[in-house]
Formats: sequence, structure tokens, C-alpha cells
Amino acid sequence: MSGTQATTGAVAAAFAAGPLLLGVRHHGPGSARAVRAALDAARPAAVLIEGPPEGDALLPLAADPQMRPPVALLAHAVDDPGRAAFWPLAEFSPEWVAIRWALAHDVPVRFIDLPATHSLALREPHGEETAPAPEAPAEGAATPAVDPVRVLAETAGYDDPERWWEDVVEHRSPAADATADALAPFTALAEAMTALREAYGDGGHPRDAVREAYMRIQLRTARKEFGDGVAVVCGAWHVPALAARTTLAADRALLKGLPKVKAEMTWVPWTHRRLARHSGYGAGIDSPGWYGHLFGAADRPIERWMTKVAGLLREEDRFVSTAHVIEAVRLAETLAAMRGRPLAGLSETTDAVRAVMCEGSDVPLALIQDRLVVGETLGEVPDSAPAVPLQRDLTRGQRTLRLKPEALEKELDLDLRKETDAARSRLLHRLRLLGIGWGEPAEGRGSTGTFRESWRLRWEPELYVRVAEAGVWGTTVQTAATAKAESQALAATALSEVTALAEHCLLAGLSDALPVVMKALADRAALDADVGHLADALPALARSLRYGDVRSTDTTALAEVAAGLAERICVALPPACTGLDADGAEALRRQVDGVHSAIGLLVAGATPAGTEAEAEAGAEAGTGSGTEAGATPAEGLRDRWGAVLRKLAGRDTVAGIIRGRATRLLLDEGRLTEDEAALLMGLALSPGTPPTDAAAWIEGFVGGASGGGMLLVHDERLLSLVDAWLTGVPADTFTDVLPLLRRTFSAYEPGVRRTLGELVRRGPVPEGARNNGTDHAYPGFGPGLDTDRADAVEPVLHLLLGRTPIPAEATA
Repeated sequence: MSGTQATTGAVAAAFAAGPLLLGVRHHGPGSARAVRAALDAARPAAVLIEGPPEGDALLPLAADPQMRPPVALLAHAVDDPGRAAFWPLAEFSPEWVAIRWALAHDVPVRFIDLPATHSLALREPHGEETAPAPEAPAEGAATPAVDPVRVLAETAGYDDPERWWEDVVEHRSPAADATADALAPFTALAEAMTALREAYGDGGHPRDAVREAYMRIQLRTARKEFGDGVAVVCGAWHVPALAARTTLAADRALLKGLPKVKAEMTWVPWTHRRLARHSGYGAGIDSPGWYGHLFGAADRPIERWMTKVAGLLREEDRFVSTAHVIEAVRLAETLAAMRGRPLAGLSETTDAVRAVMCEGSDVPLALIQDRLVVGETLGEVPDSAPAVPLQRDLTRGQRTLRLKPEALEKELDLDLRKETDAARSRLLHRLRLLGIGWGEPAEGRGSTGTFRESWRLRWEPELYVRVAEAGVWGTTVQTAATAKAESQALAATALSEVTALAEHCLLAGLSDALPVVMKALADRAALDADVGHLADALPALARSLRYGDVRSTDTTALAEVAAGLAERICVALPPACTGLDADGAEALRRQVDGVHSAIGLLVAGATPAGTEAEAEAGAEAGTGSGTEAGATPAEGLRDRWGAVLRKLAGRDTVAGIIRGRATRLLLDEGRLTEDEAALLMGLALSPGTPPTDAAAWIEGFVGGASGGGMLLVHDERLLSLVDAWLTGVPADTFTDVLPLLRRTFSAYEPGVRRTLGELVRRGPVPEGARNNGTDHAYPGFGPGLDTDRADAVEPVLHLLLGRTPIPAEATA
């Protein structure tokens, strides 16, 4: 008897016994091929599929040319969009194959699982980004008592259930399936599952009884409509329950009193990465990219896989030749034969690639695992798929701005002087405000000016749930972001929250929300008397004021609030810097840095463009006063802040780290001469100062990323003072100051530390040695400036800047 005759007889016998139950493993290419062969042989009158019935109306979209798996059915509660669930389908999913077969052959196809309106109501909202499919336990739930595939694998003598499933199902060749009985795999699997259900009952899935009762009811309805020529594609675990003889009354009793919620459903793109188990989807698979390859490779799957691997490695500039591919195929097949496998599996191909193409290294193997074994494929759905209005507006914006959602992380650099890039920036900032984290700001590789932005973009399927949740705020991205910003402004309790929100509104171009935010900001600022809160709030306001230069936003009201905050900080900061412990002093030191930078931005933003260079030059020279004729209000603010820093630097009651930092800021601004800085350092490091206080002063003056190391390299008097103090610290207190000193100097660049060590090792240059013609390769440190060496550099510097040529005598 031929294989075709055997199949025909088996199909007739199966339909005579009742509906054709095709038990599968979700997302299995072998199961998908077997389902396709069984449907071709049986030609059923209707196809029933495990899935939510609300998706029946969406099934015709599976035949749309724009639909490209992986995709997923997304169901969410209308009143609580965060309560959602996905039913993912890949190209190699048996359910997807059955849907496409039915649509291609004009056969009715339906979903028969428990409706989403019940399954969502039964789920507790966990605030998770993604909800697993109903047949899988929710993330964080207890592990099921029984894993059917593992039990069958152990029974067959395998220690790895994945390897057993590959050997028995996935590695069945399409040619062999064409000549064999198409129903044989399902018959064998049904017998195995029946034995397991008899031994383990529900296997730790108590809700399966409810789902299976509903599926039996739907199966009875279909049989009345289409007769016994009905095929059911479901998880193999459910086959015994669907084949069991029960009464309609008993099944309806199990469904009585089920809770309900109003639910909506649509198709959304999915990714191979989200199909992987490590993504949190309980019914996922370890290697969706590998399974997709097995399903798509009609012949010679190992050779084609090795060719893919070689192509990837070549793209990464690794040398891989045709000989490598041939040898890797031979090794994989040899390993499969030694291990008694019918075909080389993922473990054999991985071992062969590691040995032949990666030279034993796991580093390139990690790239292969990420790009090929798991994969970055992102599906597509047609425009006609239902979607919330906010999702449609977002999709229109993405197309207009040419920002295609992609599963692979990508870097995006924006030039805000260009209208398209500015619009992209506004869209991404609005989405962040709505909690839709498609893009995250990143450090740019180019200019650090305010007209540049860099983003890291990566689209995850869970973002569709976030869009649905954000839909309560509005029907467009702009109106939704505006409404949410206004709500957050009214609900905020901390001043820093409102200032951060104001900054976000300017970045997102939400001009309609700014009046509400600014009123809330003014109210909070007037009531908040904590100088720490004011200091935390000012930097965000100052940054926001700079956005008006590029984004053409009106920041007049914001400038008034920022100026008022700065004035209050100048009054309240000196008293707040006394009586602090070490942690409080360090926190306030960071706030002083933030206020200093913020005031610099406020002054720069308030200075007319034509006089900005002159204002900067005056600041560097330490000239100008807020009370002098012609001084701007911004310059007056700079001078008042300078007076505050002088108070902090000169008061013994102020914590050492803050005094040192204030001294350094004054020196950098040109408001303190080198002689005055040396005098303050000498007082701070005098023998009467406790060593811990002196070490804290040093940390404030030259610590962190403030360039203090280079300051000590080039200012020999300051280095001499530090060296003299350090060598004079008593031995019994040296261990107390050592942690502070290590924290200070460990932040320097290795080259700076090496130069300082060389200077200290050689010691100070004696007085007058600089002017007696002595040449020092490493001159050490000492008082005074070496003007002769400085003058020798000046002609070369002029040449580099292109200002004046080097005189002939200078090159002699």
C-alpha cells in the first residue's frame, strides 16, 4: 500500500471516529509542516484553532500581503489597557500555517479557546510590560507540576527535552512526510498525552479545565454546522480533554459565573526575540531564528545555516572562507552521527561553528546567538488592522518623519536646526512623557551643543500596550502628552518634579501645557523654603531656557521663575552650608556645582548675541559689577553668585569640601587671583587644621572631574602647598585621611597621575634655578612662572590657530 493510500484510509477512519484533533507544540516548525501535510490530506470542511474567539473577525487579515509574521493578537481590557495578553504567531507556528491554509482554500476558520473577555478578567493586573499567552503561566507564577515534553524525553532516555523534540519531530524531513501517513505523528502524540493526562491530571494547570470545557462546546457547535469533517489545531496537552466524552450541561456548569471585562483585540507586530523564553513569554522557544530557518529551508538545512553564519561573520570583518563552511558542515554531521542523532541539531552546528569559524572563541558565538539563533525579525501588520486612535496618529507620525519601528537597537543623531530632526525630537520626547519608551536619550558622538541630540531606538511589542494605556489622555500624541503634562503638574508635590516637567514640555514642544506647568512651578517655588530643593530645581530650569535658541520656544515666564530661584539660593545658601556631616556636605557640594553651571547658563542665555563674547571676556578677567553703569541683570546675578562663593570660601564654619569647591570655582571664573587661591589653600592646610578637614578641602578644590589634576601639574605653587601639607600629616592620623585622598586622586587620568608623581619625586626647583640657564627635562615644581618656556610656545600656537606666521627669527 502506498503512502497516499495509507493516508487516505487513515483520514477516513479518523473522520469516522469524530473530529480530526491535531495536537501540536506551539511555535514548532516540525508541527507546522505536519499540520500542513495533514490538512492537505484531510481537506476538512472547517478548521478550529486554539485562540480567543474575538480574533475571528481579524482572521481574514492574515491573507493580506502586508501581513508578515511574526505577529500577535493583542487583547486588552477597554477600561484598563494595562490588563492585556498576547497570542504570538510566527511563520513556523502550526496555528499560523492552519490559518493560512484555511484562507487559501476558502475553508471556514475559527478560534475556539476561552474568550479574552473572560481570560483577561481572570488575570490579576501585575503591571507587567507583557502578558503571557493564556496557556502559559504568568511571569513569576509557580513552575507547572508537569512539563509534558520533559516527561516524554526522560521516558525515551533523553536528558534534554529540546533535543528529544528535535530528534522526534523537528528533524523529520519534508520528503519523508510526503510519503508517510500524514496523521501518524498526531496519533502517536495523542496516545502519549492521553497517558500523561491519566497519570498527572491537569498537570498543575487548574484553569485548563475551564478552557477545555469552552473548547468542547465550540467543537459541538461546529460539528452541528459542518458535520464530522472538522479539524482542530490545538496544543497536544489538550487533545485528550477534547476527545473525552462529556455532557453539554457539565461543560456549561464549569463556565457558569466566570467574570467578564469589555475587551478589544487587534493584530500587532511581534519579534523573534520576544518568542524566546528569556523574554518572559512562558510558551516561548529558545531559538526562534533557528526554528524559522528549519521551517524555511526545504533542503540541505545545515549547509544553508552555515552559509548564513559565514555571511554574518564576514559582515563583522572576520575571515571566513568557503572551506570553513564545508569543514563546519562536515564536523556538524560527524558530531550528529557520533551522538546518534538523525540530523545535526543546534548544539552540533554551534559546536562546529565554534571550532571551525570562531577558533574556539565564544565571543563571536554570542553574536551568532543574538542575530541568528534568536534573531531580530520584526513582523508587520496591514494598515486596515484595528487600532486605537493614538496608535494610528503615532503610525502616521512615524511615516511622515521616516522613523520606522525596528526590533534591532539603532542610534539616531538629530540636528535640531533641521525641521525634520526637530520634529523627530519632539515626537520622541512626547512619547517618553507618555511612558512609551521607544527612544532613550544617549551621549552623542559629535558636537555637545544644544542643537544636537542622540537617541537609542528600539521597538518592543509591549509598547503597543503602552500606547493603548496612553490613549486615555487623547487621540493624538500631542494632545495626549499635553493632557498628561497638565495632570502631572497639578498632582506634583515636589518642586524638582515640576521643574523636570517644565523641561520636558519644552523639549517636547508642548506649548499648550506650559501655562499650567508654569503656574504650578511658581506656586511650588513660592512655598518651598528648602535651599536644597531650590538648588535641585534650578539646573533643569536653566537647561530649559537654552532650548529657546534652537526650538523657537518662548521661555520668558520660565526665565522670571529661574531668576527668582537663583536670587533665593544666593540668600539662603551660606547659612545652609554650616553644621553638615560628611554625606550632607558632599550632597551640597554637588548642588553648588549644579547652581554654578545653571547660573552660567542663565547669564549666557540673557546676554545679547552681539555682546556675549565681551561678557565672557569680562567674566574671565573678573571685571564688571551688577551696580556699574551698563551692567545687565544677568551680570548682576553672576556677581551676586560670585559674592556667595567668596563667603563660602572664607568661612571656617563651612564644610571643608564646600570651601575648597567654592575656591576652585572662583579661581576658574577669574574672580580669584592665583595668589589669593594659594593663600586660601595655605590657611586650609595649616598645621592647626584637622587633617580630615584639610583632606576634604583638597577634595573640593581638585577632586572629581573638575580638571584639578592638570591644575596641580601647571600651578607649581599649589602643588607645593599640597605636597608640604601631605608630608606633614602625623602618622597616627594619616590612615584617617587616606580614603579621602585616594578618592580624590584616583579620579585623575593615568597620565596626570604619572606626571604628578614624577614632579613630586624630583622635588621643588630651587629659587633662581629657572633663570640661571639650567635645562631641566622634568623641572619639578617650584614658585613662579617660567616665562621663557611660555614665550617659546607662543609662535607655534599662533601658527596652529592660523592667526600670524612664525617670524623667521623664531624658527632659527
